[in-house]
Amino acid sequence: MTHPPHQILRLGPDHIAEMRALNAVFAAAFEDPDSYTAAPPSDAELRQRLSQPSVIALVAVLDETVVGGLVAYEIEKLEQARREIYIYDLATAAPARRRGIATALVRHLQQIATDRAATALYVQTEPDDTAAIALYAGLGSRLDVLHFDLDLNTKGPTA
Repeated sequence: MTHPPHQILRLGPDHIAEMRALNAVFAAAFEDPDSYTAAPPSDAELRQRLSQPSVIALVAVLDETVVGGLVAYEIEKLEQARREIYIYDLATAAPARRRGIATALVRHLQQIATDRAATALYVQTEPDDTAAIALYAGLGSRLDVLHFDLDLNTKGPTA
């Protein structure tokens, strides 16, 4: 079955509506509206964030509708003159899945990473997210690591 083509677009400061639409896709795909749509940043704040070169937001548009996208961050390293890119969120709306959109988004990001002379592009996923694991396994190599969310409510070191 042939699907209509989608367009990949990198968001900039003038793409507020598209970023909000992408956050709605994330909210639905991750079943987490509290994180993605409950307390959105103001237009001015979103515009400022989207204007930073280290913030990479890509959307897939099909029939003028945002049907998927990713948000990645470029990290400047201090131990060497290099940079890495971390994919923070990647999702496709349920009706648009199985059309190669997620792969196209990652491929587009790979080109950005190459153009930016990044030395690494990486992502993490939950161990039970079989669809994401299958996608990423087809695009790179797997490294099993442990992830820790550290408590922010500490008083700091005692003297």
